[in-house]
Amino acid sequence: MTKIFDTPLYAYERSADQEEGTRARHSVVIIGAGPVGLTTAIDLAQQGVDVVVLDDNDRVSFGSRAICFAKRPLEIFDRLGCGQKMVDHGVQWHKGKVFFDTREVYDFSLTEEQGHKRPAFINLQQYKLEQILVERIRTLQEEGAPVEIRGRNKVEAVGQHDDHVALEVETPEGSYTIEADWLVACDGANSATRRMLGIGFDGEVFEDNFLIADVVMEADFPSERWFWFDPPFNQGQSALLHKQPDNLWRIDLQLGRDIDKEREKRPENVLPRLKAMLGDKVKFSLDWISIYSFQCSRMDRFVHGRTIFAGDSAHQVSPFGARGANSGLQDADNLAWKLKLVLDGAAPPTLIDSYHFERAQAADENIRHSTNATEFITPKTEMSHILRDAVLDLSMHHAFARPMVNSGRLSSPCTYDDSRLNSADALQAPATTRPGSPCMDAPLGDGHLLDLLGNKFCLLTIDADAPDSLTEGGVTAHRVSLSIKDDPTLTLKRQYLGNCPSGVYLIRPDQHVAARREAYDEPHFRAALRRATGKE
Repeated sequence: MTKIFDTPLYAYERSADQEEGTRARHSVVIIGAGPVGLTTAIDLAQQGVDVVVLDDNDRVSFGSRAICFAKRPLEIFDRLGCGQKMVDHGVQWHKGKVFFDTREVYDFSLTEEQGHKRPAFINLQQYKLEQILVERIRTLQEEGAPVEIRGRNKVEAVGQHDDHVALEVETPEGSYTIEADWLVACDGANSATRRMLGIGFDGEVFEDNFLIADVVMEADFPSERWFWFDPPFNQGQSALLHKQPDNLWRIDLQLGRDIDKEREKRPENVLPRLKAMLGDKVKFSLDWISIYSFQCSRMDRFVHGRTIFAGDSAHQVSPFGARGANSGLQDADNLAWKLKLVLDGAAPPTLIDSYHFERAQAADENIRHSTNATEFITPKTEMSHILRDAVLDLSMHHAFARPMVNSGRLSSPCTYDDSRLNSADALQAPATTRPGSPCMDAPLGDGHLLDLLGNKFCLLTIDADAPDSLTEGGVTAHRVSLSIKDDPTLTLKRQYLGNCPSGVYLIRPDQHVAARREAYDEPHFRAALRRATGKE
């Protein structure tokens, strides 16, 4: 096992908040220094928000854990200043294969519009991502951003008040108390914050168990996602193979129900399973082993007073489809700009309620896909098993059946169709860029569209006139002026105009569309900006 797990990344240091007689108040306190907590902290710090991250640990998460990061989170990390570093360290992939027993059912390619800056997916160990995020925070600190990470600071009690949250924090030097205008709980599926506030986390726990193993080996397998139904090396079950950086490979093996988890994790029991899969000629060593059961759950509400839940503390899905971590990172993206506006007094506190509405919709979508994948991968009745196998047989010869094969629908961003922050669609353009949708990238000469949009409200004009900025209620949207002539591939036209001659888009700081029309109309866009900031 690599030494990265043994090295403190944010070792305990005494803070000024621990001095006797001190009861400091921070704008935002985040519990949990995993990917979601660190991402939220970076986003807030870049906007000048005073933020403190508390974690009872002081180093990266043990084992690879989440490894698949989709295009949308990579675009988010671009805005946070660390997207390129992730891509440089990760393994890019866009192809996959599906097998049934010894036969290849079909292969697939995650085709994208030409010229997008980021790939469909990269594989990168969670501990490497966490290290990159902590390094980004250190850079922000050097630049004077008001952000701290406090290792070995365990939150022991949470007290809710009308205008703040009080936290009792235990450290190696004793306890202290701090206050936060807003608390963001990113402390995982077994959230202690939920427990301290007495909030439930209901859902369905599936009976099947899965072995997850990180294996170090030099193999000539391509950088693709390989999934097996009923392979000879794991009969009656499923298997998954993914390549990670540094000659590390992720293997998932379905084990079934009613197993002795501790016994199955022992190397003497894991190694024969892996040898049966990889063959006798492949030399490998174990790096990390875990066993998990699928679970699909979410809180009824993600916002409780001044406490907000994000990532696995708010919702949990099975890992097939890479929807867990990717969804949590989009929680952070949705929340940070709203907290900034509320803290600045530029939006009412009720804007935070839209975080719950939008991200609960995303959680429900992910849970639906995850549940469907689980039911296909692990059929529970004889009839469903027969139907599943018939679909796989058909898919080998008939393309129409392949969409019915479900080895995990891969992560994709949610469109907030019913969000109250949206304005009515007033442009007969492609539905993929309708209000509520995340902006799609497009090549623009030497650059890309999403880089121009940044992390503020903006008016995107395409072959249309508009003022350089629009200010309403203390919030300003700056104009980004483009023409379809800026993109020789015509990706911009296909995605944002269709057959329309021009278009004006109001884009939120998280790069979701709030409104669009064919031409600039000041009263309508003023109303749209008020609506997008929770004032209508």
